[in-house]
Amino acid sequence: MSIPGPYSCPPRRTLSFCCLVLSVFLPGSQLAAQETRQARPGSAKELKLRVTRNQDIARIVQEIDARNIERMIRKLVSFGTRNTLSTQDDPNRGIGAARDWLYSEFLKAAENSGGRMTVEKQAYEQQKAARIPAPTVLTNVVATLRGTQPESENRIYVVSGHYDSMCGSPTDGKCDAPGANDDASGTAAVLEMARVMARYKFDATIVFMAVAGEEQSLLGSTYFAEQAKQKGAKIEAMFTNDIVGNTLGGNGVRDRRSVRVFSEGVPSNETTDEATVRRSVGGENDSASRQLARFIKETGERYVPSMKVTMVYRRDRYGRGGDHIPFLERGFAAVRFTEPNEDYRHQHQNVRTENGIKFGDLPEFVDYPYVANVARVNAANLAMLALAPARPRSVVILTARLSNDTDLKWDANVEPDLSGYEIVWRDTTAPVWTNARLVGNVTSYTMKGLSKDNVFFGVRSIDKQGNRSPVSFPRPLGRSAPAARPTEPRF
Repeated sequence: MSIPGPYSCPPRRTLSFCCLVLSVFLPGSQLAAQETRQARPGSAKELKLRVTRNQDIARIVQEIDARNIERMIRKLVSFGTRNTLSTQDDPNRGIGAARDWLYSEFLKAAENSGGRMTVEKQAYEQQKAARIPAPTVLTNVVATLRGTQPESENRIYVVSGHYDSMCGSPTDGKCDAPGANDDASGTAAVLEMARVMARYKFDATIVFMAVAGEEQSLLGSTYFAEQAKQKGAKIEAMFTNDIVGNTLGGNGVRDRRSVRVFSEGVPSNETTDEATVRRSVGGENDSASRQLARFIKETGERYVPSMKVTMVYRRDRYGRGGDHIPFLERGFAAVRFTEPNEDYRHQHQNVRTENGIKFGDLPEFVDYPYVANVARVNAANLAMLALAPARPRSVVILTARLSNDTDLKWDANVEPDLSGYEIVWRDTTAPVWTNARLVGNVTSYTMKGLSKDNVFFGVRSIDKQGNRSPVSFPRPLGRSAPAARPTEPRF
């Protein structure tokens, strides 16, 4: 398929943030740009282009049901406590009852997958640790929806919530710990995504997971991430949903229309050589996880326009952590979804009333339509990731010649439905990509008159249906590049 030539703002306009170029697929899979508004040089207006929405993704978003999410959260709360140290053999109370119910619910979702979804209990014995007083069996419940494109089926996207809960003490396995928001909300969102998405086919593989041991220091997710690393699993992205149910914060602010996405800038497992390269090009805001957050914002707000994705430039909340961190520490891109304003009276609290104030993580404090919207943002992004080609590999900026042009190069993708590539750029102080140029199905391109000194560049891949990958940030290659490993950097 032929692709029309590049379309972009003239380079001299880019630094004044005059345009945003988004490509579009028209009938017949012909890639073209449709200008809807022209901005004058130096104006604050953007040049915007229509983007054809993927109808399968739109249907997935519509099919997520807040009523199902409420039913699931209330069922998880009904087990009294889901503390990792609680009973595992009582059919009605404790983490064992929750584990078995989740397994049965994922199996129900798998029935509609045409055999593409499999469900397992990933169990292991956790040895004694700071919050584990004696060896304890921990079980992750994992549903894997296999991709259908041979070139992409080994590319994996993981979404998780943790189904364990706690009251005031993480080692008290007997007190009531309803855990409606922390984290039945995230677990129910994942389960609802699995129910809806099991009926659809994706090129790449999606893993829906409910993990245990989060309150005992991220134990279940650490085990899964380590096993994945040892097996050489190609996890391209991981989302964790943790505390995504309350819209009224302890600060008195009610916000039903935004969700925070936390992403790290400097990779947790960065090597000394990679740090040298990053410092030389200013890549501290361009890790794979930060590119994932930008992708989530762009895709989420397109398919769920009632929600604003607020990017937070931190690995997690101040001094705190979640189940994405073990993935980051092993080199996988990962982010955390959480509500905009937390209420700590309903987290890690024994259920009680003091001075007329109710404490405890109870279902009455959960906003179920809001959880559904967070699930929709997740689902739209997972679907786009699993439908789009892989992000370009080995992207470099050639530095052998001194020039005000910028020479980029990358490896060819292998997907049979690949249409081509898009070069994106932004001012060095801009939070998101602001400009884009379609360059066709090529593996190198020169940006004439646009200096790598003044803007950041990236490259993303596009398929024939208009599905776009996350952006890959280039490393320098050539005469003046610092020493670095030959493998692709994580910044």
